[in-house]
This record gives sequence, C-alpha cells and structure tokens, in this order.
Amino acid sequence: MSVDAPARSASTPTPELSSAERSRLESAFRIPRTRFLLGLPVAMLILIWSFDGAGFDFVKLGDGAVNMGEFLSRLFPPDFSKIGIILALLLETFQMAIVGTVLGAVLSLMIAFGASSNIAPRWLYYPTRWVMNVIRSVPDLVFALMFVSAVGLGPFAGILAMTLGSIGSIGKIFAEAMEQVDRGPVVAMEAVGASKRQVIQYGVLPQAAPLLTSYTLLLFEGNVRGATILGLVGAGGIGLELTTAMRMYDYGHLSAIIICIIVLVTLIDQGSALIRRRIT
Repeated sequence: MSVDAPARSASTPTPELSSAERSRLESAFRIPRTRFLLGLPVAMLILIWSFDGAGFDFVKLGDGAVNMGEFLSRLFPPDFSKIGIILALLLETFQMAIVGTVLGAVLSLMIAFGASSNIAPRWLYYPTRWVMNVIRSVPDLVFALMFVSAVGLGPFAGILAMTLGSIGSIGKIFAEAMEQVDRGPVVAMEAVGASKRQVIQYGVLPQAAPLLTSYTLLLFEGNVRGATILGLVGAGGIGLELTTAMRMYDYGHLSAIIICIIVLVTLIDQGSALIRRRIT
C-alpha cells in the first residue's frame, strides 16, 4: 500500500493554469492601484462634507437619547383591545401589497424589455430609461396623493400608487437582470435565424427567471412596508390607523400596531427567503 500510493500520486496529472487564469487569481492579492488610494481621501472629504451639510451631530444624538428612551417607554405595555381592527387593516394592507406587486411586476417586466440594451433598439432604449428615471424620482406618497384625488380615499388609490412606483424601481432591476444573461445562447439562437421573440423567450427569460423571481419577492416585501406608509395619506391599509394613534397619543394602541406589523413583515421575509432558496 505504501509503495503504490506514491506511484498513483505521481501518475496523476497536475492541472496547469493558463497565463490569463493565473493573472486573474494573482490580481486579487495585488496592492490597490494608485488611483484607488488617491480616491480614498476624496471619498472621505465628500463624506465629511455631507455630514456637515446634513447637520449630523453625534453630541445632539447623545443628548436626545433620553427623550428617545422616554418615548419608547410610553409604548409599553401594548394595548391589544382593538386587535380586531388592527388585523382587518393588516389584511387590507397585505391584499394591497399582493395586487400591487402582481400588477407592478407584470408592467415592470413589459417596460424592462424596452430598457434592456441587449434586447431593445436604441430609439426605444433611451426613452424607456428616461421614463423610468422620472417615475423613480417621484416619491410614492406623491403618486398616492394624485390617485386619492382621482379615485378617492381607500386601498384602490394605494394599489395604483404602488403599481406606478414599481415601474421605476423594479423595472430598472428587471432590465439589468436581463442585460446580465450569458450571451452565448443568445448569439447561438441569432446565428440559426431565431426571431427576437424566440430569443427573448428561450434565451433571455430562462436565464433571468431566478433573478426576476427574487426581485419580485423583494418588491412584495417593499410593498407591504410601502402600503403602511401610503395609508398616511388615506390610501388604505394600516397607515391611517397608525397616524391616528400617534396624533391621539394612544401609545398602547400604537405599540400594538407596530408589533403586529413587525410580525407580518417577519413572516413575509421568512416565506420569501424560503422561496428564494428553492429557486436558487
């Protein structure tokens, strides 16, 4: 046994790295380039300038810690006497997030085809990107106020606001996911005369599907939190009840609402994580 083992070891071919692969592996241990080292002081100066311009003050934060502790102490004990109302509004918030996510994901996917540089022609690519930038620049609360004035108070306005807001945010991510697919299958299909629809259906979407699904789940989580905020302007959900509790200084009821929201978001996060593990 002791004689044969070295013989087998000697007969095993040693894998040889190409010069390009060796250079790639060695580059991870190189000292950062000069421009990177010069960029660090510039980044620090920008950070310090931003801290100063934004009025960030650690001393003031420390002085206000007592007030924050006093506010948190008022939240206990929570008052669950209105748990029926809280659960009903949370269910409405959850339903708003579902509808808003489905509509937003479908519309975002359609827009993403026009915003992907490897799919859309230039005359369509740049206007689509510009429209998405405009939508992404407008806060969802502004959309909510617009739709509240159009269709009235209630969850319908919130769903419309979430749907439109999703196009700007998740549409850009969908487009970038499709731009990052492996070009090999796409080029091969184009070489054999496949149409643009066939290239998208069989070459782009199957590769991007895991990322698209993961981003859709992320959109759903964000819409649950977003629906809570949209309720502040009367666009349905638990947000209006949350605002009312704060204005009435009903801290026990406010604490119960916050706890229920945390539980809902945690359950959604765990479910989304489970689905992501399955698809990846």
